[in-house]
Amino acid sequence: MGRELGAVRAIAVRAPGTPGPASMERALAVTGCGLAGDMHADARSPRQVLLAGAPAYRSLGLPPHALRENLLLDVDTAAMASGTVLCIGAQVRLRLSFQCEACGGLDRHAPGLARAIGARRGILARVLAGGEIKLGDPVIVLEERLSAMPEDWRERVARVIEAVPPGQVIGYADLAHVAGVQSSYCRAFPRLLDRLGPAYAARAVPARAETQLPRWDGTGYHAQAEV
Repeated sequence: MGRELGAVRAIAVRAPGTPGPASMERALAVTGCGLAGDMHADARSPRQVLLAGAPAYRSLGLPPHALRENLLLDVDTAAMASGTVLCIGAQVRLRLSFQCEACGGLDRHAPGLARAIGARRGILARVLAGGEIKLGDPVIVLEERLSAMPEDWRERVARVIEAVPPGQVIGYADLAHVAGVQSSYCRAFPRLLDRLGPAYAARAVPARAETQLPRWDGTGYHAQAEV
């Protein structure tokens, strides 16, 4: 059981190496990975699918794909919460991760867009159950709720470190990837780790750091919260 939120108004997939998303009438969602053929499909990432809301497009008069989303929905995504589970069409289920930051790259497509869009860029999600998504498919928010991911990137980084298996470490690049932050944030990790304390600092290391401990790449981290 659940509550209908409208329908899928547009679908786009961005293939690796292409300048932007391409409109499609249907796409294949792959369980635990993302949309088939999309550059963000990745089992270790919480940023597999980006959902944007048609209200943001209407209020700002944006051209198609300005927010670089995969799925355009009727609903205002800024009001959606992490841990919510959406059912799209007959089979696909998505777990909402966290709101997508309005990065400066949006300004290349519409000057001033990053500032204007604020918290309405869209919400990121992972694919819990795969299947075909078609234009016009109903979008239903299910009663099922999964654990929420923090909106603050620092809290997400801390949680990933806490999940590092005993006797192992995680490299900064993998830490950023699994926590869903840009690689540029790695520069801020030493200061964050210093604030979190020695127990955290001992389990996260720079890419080229010498260590005798095996490195964990975060495989399975998100799947544990989705069963």
